Amino acid sequence: MADRGAKRPTVSVPDDWPAHPDLTLALNGMGGFDWDLDSGLMHMDPPALEVFDLRPAEYDDRPETLSCRVPAHEAARLDALVARALKDGSDSYGAYFRVRLRDGGLRWTHAQGSIRRDPTGRPRRIIGVVRDASHEYTHAAERLAVDEERRRHTSVVERVTAALAHARTVGEVIAALADEQGLDRLGAENVILGLVEAGRIRLVSEGKAGSFVPDLEYTRVGDEFPMSEVVRTLTPRYVRSRDEFRYGYPRLWHAIEPLNVHSAAYLPLIAQGRPIGVIGIFFERESDFRDQERNVLLALGSSIAQSLARAMLYDQEHDIAAGLQQAMLPRRIPGVPGAQVAVRYRSAAMGRDIGGDWYDVIPLPDGRVAAVIGDVQGHDTHAAALMGQLRIVLRAYAAEGHAPATVMARASAFLNELDTDRFATCTYVDADLSTGAARIVRAGHIDPLLRHAEGICRRLPVAGGLPLGIASEFIRLDYPVTTVHLAPGDTLVLCTDGLVEQPGIDLDDGMRDLAREIRDGPQDVQQLAERLCAPVDEGTGEDDMALLLLRRLGAPEHDTVGRFRQHIPPADAEALSAARHMIRAAVRAWGARERSDEIELVADELITNALLHTDGEAIVNIRMPHSAMRRLRLEVEDHSSSLPRRREPGEAGVSGRGLLLVDRLADVWGVEPRGTGKCVWCEFNCP
Repeated sequence: MADRGAKRPTVSVPDDWPAHPDLTLALNGMGGFDWDLDSGLMHMDPPALEVFDLRPAEYDDRPETLSCRVPAHEAARLDALVARALKDGSDSYGAYFRVRLRDGGLRWTHAQGSIRRDPTGRPRRIIGVVRDASHEYTHAAERLAVDEERRRHTSVVERVTAALAHARTVGEVIAALADEQGLDRLGAENVILGLVEAGRIRLVSEGKAGSFVPDLEYTRVGDEFPMSEVVRTLTPRYVRSRDEFRYGYPRLWHAIEPLNVHSAAYLPLIAQGRPIGVIGIFFERESDFRDQERNVLLALGSSIAQSLARAMLYDQEHDIAAGLQQAMLPRRIPGVPGAQVAVRYRSAAMGRDIGGDWYDVIPLPDGRVAAVIGDVQGHDTHAAALMGQLRIVLRAYAAEGHAPATVMARASAFLNELDTDRFATCTYVDADLSTGAARIVRAGHIDPLLRHAEGICRRLPVAGGLPLGIASEFIRLDYPVTTVHLAPGDTLVLCTDGLVEQPGIDLDDGMRDLAREIRDGPQDVQQLAERLCAPVDEGTGEDDMALLLLRRLGAPEHDTVGRFRQHIPPADAEALSAARHMIRAAVRAWGARERSDEIELVADELITNALLHTDGEAIVNIRMPHSAMRRLRLEVEDHSSSLPRRREPGEAGVSGRGLLLVDRLADVWGVEPRGTGKCVWCEFNCP
C-alpha cells in the first residue's frame, strides 16, 4: 500500500506554500497540506478538506481531528509509515488509506508528502497533497481479482494433476476426483465418470446418487443425454443453469431436480485420438463458463484422460498378470487325512509385475504329506514360467519317493540346467502325520514358524543350504535335514518374504511381529490365514506373498512344551554349528533361557564325541515336558555300541573333559543301548 522509495519528492511546491498555493493541484482534484513538525499543527486547504469530507469549520489544524474520518487501524498504519520515513532519512513517502465519509462509506485516498529537513538532517516540515484514489483503486482491485481468479484456476489444474499422478488404477483415479478432497480441489458439488465400451457408455462412478440416470449402468452413445452428446461430437457440453437441464434434457431433469446443482460441464476424455470416456463436473452456482474457465476445464479434461488411459492399461495388465499367476498355482488343495491345511496367495499391488511365489501340498505314500513354499527371483513372466516348472518337478521328485534332501538337490540341478540367471528359494517339508515327525529342508528361504497347541509360537531355526540353482553352480547339493515333532494341535507356518518384509522394517522384526500375530490368532487355520493376510490386503504391497498353514489334528499333548530332532552328518562343521544355534534358540523359546548356555555346551560335547568316536551321523533329540518342575531331556544317538567311559583328563588337558563337563552341568545323565547303537542322555531341571 505504500509507495516509498523515491529520494526526491514527486510533488513540487514553493517553500512559502500555502501562502501561494499551486492552482494546478485543485484543478486535478488534489488538496494540499503543510505540517509543521515543531508545533505539531497541520494546515489543510479546502480541496484537501473535501477529500476528507470535512467542512473548514470542522477542522482546527490539529491532526488528531482527522480521527473522525480515518479509521483507527488505518491511522495506525499511516502513522507508522510516516514515522519510519522521518527516522530513516527519506525525502518523501506515499501511502494509500481509507477515509470514512459522512454517510458511513469508505473511500480510498492517497497521500504524498515531501519531508523538509534542517542542515543537521532533523525533519522540520512535511509539505504534501492528498487526493481521492477510489477510482484508481477500483481498477487496481479489479485487476487483482482477475489475477486471483487466474491463479485459482491454475491452482485447480495443478492440484488435480498432482493428485492424479499418484493414481494407478481406475478406482484410484475416481477417488482422486470424486471423494470429498477431490470435489474440494475441483470446487465442484459432484463428479460422474463414464467409460466408452463398444458403442455404449458404462457408468463407473455416479458420485452422489441421482447425478446420472437412475438404474442405468449403460447408456447408448445415440441417447439424448449430455454424456452421449459429448462422446458423439467429441466436444464439451456446458449446461449453464437449471433451466437448461429442465428444457434441454427432460429425461435427465427428474434426477437433477432434487440435487443442489445449478450448472455442469461435460468433458470428453480423449487419449491417443479416440474417446475413452466422459466426465461430468457439477457446480452449485450458475455459470456462463467464460473462455478462461473453459480453457481450464479443457486442460483438466486432458490431464484426466491421460491418467485414466494409464490406469485402464494398468488394470488390464494387472488382471492378466493375476490370472496367469493363479493359473500357475494349484487349482485345489487335496484333502489331507489327519491335518487341516490353508493356503493363500496375494499378488503385488505395484505395477503389472508377475511374481514367482508359489505353494503346493503333495500327498505321499504311508500317510505322509509334503508341504512346499517357494519364491523365484524376479517379477516378470520369466519368473512365473520358472515357478511353474519348479512346482511340477518338485511334485515329480516327491512322488518318486525321494528323501527331502534329494528332492531339493534334484530341483536345484534342474533349475541350473535351464540355463537361466535366476535362482529360487524354497522350503520343503515331509511330514508323517501319524507320528508327527516332520523333516524340513530349506534352500535359502526364510525360516518356518511353529505354533504349539498351548499357544506358544516360535521361529524354527532350520539348517539351510544355498538357493536352488546356485547350489548346483557351486556343486553344493548336500542339503541338511532338520527334524521337528508336530504334536497334535501344532500348526506349521510356511510363507514367503512378502509377508514379513516391509520397507524400513528389519526381517527379524518382521518375523517377530508375524509370530505375535500367529500366537494371538484363531486356532482354525482358515481364519488364521485370513488374519495374517489382512495387513497385505489393506496395504500397497510391493511384493507377492504366499502362505501355507499345516495343522496336525488330534487331541493336544498338554504334557509337552516342545520337541526338537536334528540329524548331523559326520565331517560337516557347518551342520554342527547350525545344530548348536538351533538348540540354543529352541531351548530359549521353551522358556529355559537361564540354562540355555549349559544345555548348548553339553549338547555340543555329546555331539562332538559321537562324531569323533563313531563312523556315522549323530541324532539329537530334545524334549521339554509340561509340568511345574519341568525337566528338559537331551538325547544324542549314534550307531556305535561302544559305551563311553569317564576318565580323568591327561596332563596336557586336551581330552577327557567331555563327560566330566556333562556330569557337572546336567542334573542327571546316563547311557542306553538302542538297536545297533546307543543313546547318551541327560536331563536339566527347568522350572
